[in-house]
Amino acid sequence: MFVMIGFGVVVFSVFGGYVLGGGHLGVLWMPFEFMIILGSAAGAFLIGNPKAVVTHTGKELGHLFKGPKYKKDDFLELLTMMYQVFKIAKTKGLLALEQHIEKPEDSPLFQQFPKFYGDHHAISFLCTYLRLMSLGADNPHELVDLMDEDIETMHHEHQRIADAIQAVADAVPALGIVAAVLGVIHTMGSITEPPEVLGKLIGGALVGTFTGILVAYGFLAPIASGLKNIYHAEGKYYQAMKIGLIAHLSGYAPAISVEYSRNVLEPEYRPSFAQVEEATSALPPA
Repeated sequence: MFVMIGFGVVVFSVFGGYVLGGGHLGVLWMPFEFMIILGSAAGAFLIGNPKAVVTHTGKELGHLFKGPKYKKDDFLELLTMMYQVFKIAKTKGLLALEQHIEKPEDSPLFQQFPKFYGDHHAISFLCTYLRLMSLGADNPHELVDLMDEDIETMHHEHQRIADAIQAVADAVPALGIVAAVLGVIHTMGSITEPPEVLGKLIGGALVGTFTGILVAYGFLAPIASGLKNIYHAEGKYYQAMKIGLIAHLSGYAPAISVEYSRNVLEPEYRPSFAQVEEATSALPPA
């Protein structure tokens, strides 16, 4: 919602201010300038990015309008699920989790937590490291490094889409100058024309510079920034699992391990201590 409002504010401020200042919108309609700038930007995007980035960019733009994948209730569910997993591991041992780790899709434990259960990447992340712990990987420092690399790999997969859009945003003003220079060249070829014709040609050339700057800083750069913020917020889901697993491996009680996880969350998504305590108290016996 805020994305659409932001786009509307940009359009209204720029074009509304122009009209209120006495400008005529028809003068800004230069389709060939738009073709030069936007077409070359699209071509540069195809040249500079692998197929996976190109094909997933449209989906990620839809992600921008929906907002972060995880909401506050989803983080509360995650903390509650970890508490239950850690409680079983503490009271019955990691081997009691083996059936859930090896076949998470059939796990009645994970099925209690629908958002987590429906997230293939999240459930795979948790089960992978629980499996390593059950096999004897008990060095917290080594596991932290491995988890960081794992999270960084997942983050990089999304981040390069935002970086690709940012690269286009950086290039578009220069492409606007290219369009403007071509407009000036065209104007110089018509130097014998009367002033009113030359004025129109020069104005058309300047529209190229205007378009490049507006598209870059009014739309593309904010889109890239918005995607980065979303990826950062979603990364906290995995950071919470990482911190909880390391705290559990270090020997802390389930409630303390979950509290460690809770404290790495962004304030707007972080459940209160009382909310977590209430949710964990309502869990069925492990």
